[in-house]
Amino acid sequence: MRDLLINRLTRLLCVKSLVTLALTAVFAVLALRGEVGQDFMTVYTVIIAFYFGTQLERATQKGSGGG
Repeated sequence: MRDLLINRLTRLLCVKSLVTLALTAVFAVLALRGEVGQDFMTVYTVIIAFYFGTQLERATQKGSGGG
């Protein structure tokens, strides 16, 4: 259980996760202020889709024994 927690924390600190978390924080602040622009929304959507898409692909490969 402890090894699982440590593994998840180390993965959380990878650059991709940090960028996603920082961008989500900025999005939350802008949304609360009502200042979310169309350009920012497009960039945010692409980055979030990429992040979760890679997570899904990794889980699919792990489940099928492909990686």
